[in-house]
Amino acid sequence: MALVAGETSGDLLAGLLLDGLRARWPDLSAVGIGGARMVERGFDAWWPSEKLAVRGYIEVLRHYREIVGIRRDLRDRLLTAAQRPDVFIGVDAPDFNLDLEAALKAEGVRTVHFVCPSIWAWRPERIEKIRRSADHVLCIFPFEPDLLAQQGIAATYVGHPLANVIPLQPDRAAAREHLGLGADETVVAILPGSRASEVQYLGRRFFEAAALMHRVRPHLRFLVPAVPALRARLEGMARDCGLGDALRIVEGQSHAVLTACDVTLIASGTATLEAALFKRPMVIAYNMNLLSWWIMRGKRLQPWVGLPNILCNDFVVPELLQEAATPGALARETLAWLDAPEKMAALQARFEALHHTLRRDTARLAADAIEKVLEG
Repeated sequence: MALVAGETSGDLLAGLLLDGLRARWPDLSAVGIGGARMVERGFDAWWPSEKLAVRGYIEVLRHYREIVGIRRDLRDRLLTAAQRPDVFIGVDAPDFNLDLEAALKAEGVRTVHFVCPSIWAWRPERIEKIRRSADHVLCIFPFEPDLLAQQGIAATYVGHPLANVIPLQPDRAAAREHLGLGADETVVAILPGSRASEVQYLGRRFFEAAALMHRVRPHLRFLVPAVPALRARLEGMARDCGLGDALRIVEGQSHAVLTACDVTLIASGTATLEAALFKRPMVIAYNMNLLSWWIMRGKRLQPWVGLPNILCNDFVVPELLQEAATPGALARETLAWLDAPEKMAALQARFEALHHTLRRDTARLAADAIEKVLEG
C-alpha cells in the first residue's frame, strides 16, 4: 500500500487511517510520503510530508520544480515491480495527489482519495480531475457523497477522524494542570499555522494583536503551540512584540492548548475544525501573497472560508481575511468573545451538535471502503 500525506493535518489524518488499516490487515506494508505520526505507525516515509507543505499559487511556483520532481520520482518508484502497491491512497494535498493518482490509475493501480477536495467551496473545475483520478473518495463531511454521486464519482462518508480523537467533553482542568496554568487564568491560544508561509504572513500580526490585548488586560495569558521547525522563528517574533512572560510557546501540544484556552486566534485551516470540536470560540484569520489572494478570491463559491462557518452554514465565528486581518481588528474580535459569555455558551452548544454529526467509526468505514476497492 502507498500513501501520500502533505503537511501536519494530512499526517494526522493518515496516521488515524493507518490505525484502521492495520487493524484490518496486520501485515500491512505502507510507503510513500508522510510525517511523524505515520512513521510512528511503521510507515516508510521516502520523503517527509513537509516537502509538500506549501500553500498559495505564488508560493507553489517557487517550489514547483522540486515538488514536480518528487511526484515524478515517486510515480516511477511505485510503478516498479518490486514497489507496485495494491492501492494508492492520496490523503488531502489534492494539487499533488490527484495528478499522481491519475498517472497511477492509468497504469492499473487502484486509487483512493481521502478528503474530498472542497469543490463545494471553490475551484469546482476540479470535479473532472477527481473523476479521472480516483476510483473512490473517502469523505469527511456528510453532504459530500451525494454531491460526488451526481457527478458519477463513487464516494463514502466516513466521518471526520478528529471527531473520534477529540472527546465530546474535553477535560479543561487536566489540560490546564498539564500546561501549568491556573484554573482562574484567562488564556488566549494563538495558532498562526503549521506552514512557514503561514507564519510569515500571520505570525507577527497575531503577536501584535496579543500585545494590544495584553495592554488592555494585563492578566491575560497567551499560549502558542509550535511546530518544532518553526519554534525559533515564532520566538523571535514574540520577543519583537515585547510580550515577555505573558506569552509561552510550547512544542506541539495543540490539542492540550485548545482544551485549556478560553478563546483562540487561529489561522484558517484544519485547526479551526479542531478548535470547534474542542468547543472553543475563535477568531479565524488568513493573510497570504496578494496575487495568490486575488486568484483564490475569484474562485470562491461561498461567503465563508473557515470550516466551522462552512459546516454551520453561517458566520458563527468572525473571519478576518487579508487586509481585514489587522492587529487591532484581531485583538478587538478576540476580546469580544471574552465579554460575551452567553454568546460563548450558545456557540459551544452548536459545536457540540456538529461534533455528533462528524463522529463516526472512521477507521472501520474507511477500511471497509478500501477493501471494496481492492476487491474490484
